[in-house]
Amino acid sequence: MKRLSLLLTGSALSAALIAAPAFAQTTGQPVETKRPNAPDQRPAFAGQTRAPQPAQMPKIAPEVVAEDLPHLWAMEFLPDGRMLVTAKQGAMHIISEEGEAGPAINGVPDVLSGGQGGLLDVALAPDFATSGMIFFSFSEEREDGNGTSVASARLVPDDNGGGKLENVNVIFRQMPSYDGNKHFGSRLVFGPNDELYVTVGERSDPEPRVQAQDLSSGLGNVFRIDRSGKALPDNPFVNREGAQPEIWSYGHRNLQSATLDGQGRLWTVEHGPRGGDELNRPEAGRNYGWPEVTYGIDYSGAPIGEGITAMRETEQPVYYWDPVIAPSGMAYYDADLIPEWKGAFLIGGLVAQGVVVVHMDDDKVAYEERVPLQARIRDVKVGPDGAVYAVTERRGGGGSTILRLTKS
Repeated sequence: MKRLSLLLTGSALSAALIAAPAFAQTTGQPVETKRPNAPDQRPAFAGQTRAPQPAQMPKIAPEVVAEDLPHLWAMEFLPDGRMLVTAKQGAMHIISEEGEAGPAINGVPDVLSGGQGGLLDVALAPDFATSGMIFFSFSEEREDGNGTSVASARLVPDDNGGGKLENVNVIFRQMPSYDGNKHFGSRLVFGPNDELYVTVGERSDPEPRVQAQDLSSGLGNVFRIDRSGKALPDNPFVNREGAQPEIWSYGHRNLQSATLDGQGRLWTVEHGPRGGDELNRPEAGRNYGWPEVTYGIDYSGAPIGEGITAMRETEQPVYYWDPVIAPSGMAYYDADLIPEWKGAFLIGGLVAQGVVVVHMDDDKVAYEERVPLQARIRDVKVGPDGAVYAVTERRGGGGSTILRLTKS
């Protein structure tokens, strides 16, 4: 994707970015210095939270590549360098290389866009260049409530910067439905063998969230399906009576960040309670504890359940944040434009208002750094040019901006 010429005047966000302070923390000290929300809790092992900053951190220069967009939720690069984006209210657009949004793509099904719901993630099929197939998740209104659903379709662009979806087919529905407007997830990630991982939430409220521990329920899980929406034959609970065969892992809260690492393994970051966002590498059949085991506390200030952070037969998070970053969107950096980030995870921070960079060493977090952007970050992608692209959103809804991050 070519570098875009930009006019930054007249934009409050652009002005804020120009004035963004450089990284002021002392090298080697933890990036997080605020008081924890759960000060009596202790990590299970060294480095599980508040990792130090790396000795060498690149100075990052953000630039605006597209602005005055609708409230976006996700973006994906097309093979020709343009961007396909989803808008929370239920539209898809193609963003040109000049940063202009084309007309809404026809054929997107109705979505439930209230609360935290809407048109959510989008992923290109691994063979998109020849098939044109895309997959997208959305919150769907149903007779008995609502829930997260996944659809497939063929994207057919037109000459006017728009296009249409053909052969739209809802391939998977999170069940049971629930009459609520929170914790839909969701991210879609294709694995190395064409499997599709689908992350969802547990619907937040005390009544449904306990179902994250129930294998007969689809709340609070990572699913692993094929392109038709069916469970893979080697999924961990295919032969478990009463279990949903699509489940890959369970005991999750609200997963809005997911990506593959350099080995093709799935990693996720989920919204935890107050002081309990988690980085995990979900493995087949494993229980990640929610809501029986968690770091952090309820947003009311009360403990969650018995207030425990460890229990037999549940997995510890690889890393957790207290206070939270409010994660959304995630990418693995394997490009060369910012060599200091090679092999790191890039996580969008809604509360952190920037990109959180997590450097790994043997599946443990070695270092953490923050790129302040003075904006809530909803999605993060690595572009074909090796730059990092971040989707912003205004608090409470409203428009979005797409930023390009490179070394200054």
